[in-house]
Amino acid sequence: MIVVGAGIAGVACARELVRAGIPAQIRERGRVAGGRMASKRFDGRPADLGAAYFTASDPAFAALVAEWQAAGLVREWTDTFLAYGAQGRREVPGPMRWAAPRGLRSLVEHLARDLPVAVDRLVLGVEPGPVVDGRPCAAVALAMPGPQAALLLDPALTAATRAVQTQTWAPSLAVVLRFPDRRWADFRGAFVNDHPVLALVCDDGDRRGDAAPVLVAHTTPEFATRHLRQPTAAGPAVEEAVRDLLALPEPAENVHVHRWTYAKPTAGPEGTYHLDDDAIGLAGDAFGPPRVQTAWRSGHDLGRALAARLT
Repeated sequence: MIVVGAGIAGVACARELVRAGIPAQIRERGRVAGGRMASKRFDGRPADLGAAYFTASDPAFAALVAEWQAAGLVREWTDTFLAYGAQGRREVPGPMRWAAPRGLRSLVEHLARDLPVAVDRLVLGVEPGPVVDGRPCAAVALAMPGPQAALLLDPALTAATRAVQTQTWAPSLAVVLRFPDRRWADFRGAFVNDHPVLALVCDDGDRRGDAAPVLVAHTTPEFATRHLRQPTAAGPAVEEAVRDLLALPEPAENVHVHRWTYAKPTAGPEGTYHLDDDAIGLAGDAFGPPRVQTAWRSGHDLGRALAARLT
């Protein structure tokens, strides 16, 4: 059994398979597990580049979050964000948002700690059988955005191909801004509405709990689309927009831009996962609201469905 993609959906899927006694191998094209729960270290300190936080309303996922909390891997961050828009700045209450002191990627790595994960392992094709890169297997789970899965699927796998074609995605740029000092107060994170550049800005020092002078901005899809070929060139415009939003007098010491071509699903199929008669499964946050919880639930449910079929 092959799981392609070591984000939280793929790892959750593999965990359920292994728990049911079914050998499963995760293949990840990147150098580390995590997917869009990505973190990157700057001078030894992690900053979250992908998901900004997560919430937990699903009882099973909430139980997992409680395990993470007991292990010291997550912390409650905030239930109130700011919102900037045409009517100015206001507070917006919401559900508790959770953060990870060592970066959200550490949560995926914790889930995958006892699983066989092969990183730097690019999968080139999935054919009927199913066959992965020329080798037959019992089933295949593709835990990735639909457009990426479409590149792997043989057109003869019609059911899976139709399922990925129902997905649409929006891009974003995540920009890490490291400042010499904290020159902002009473700020944890903000939704930015009707802005030409910014969609979300988070205080990474606050959510991590170390008070580091680091902000992470996420851009609008429209702005990101114009800069997908040369994302680093967008850094100055994003920095200017953030400094203007928060009235910051000093420039950032370091600006890092990360491109997410498929950052957020905007449409997807019904259900929490896809599994067809060709033994091809699909999982990820396209199967519901675009949240970490959705991706976990999708992979978890697909893993159980595959286990029931294969045992």
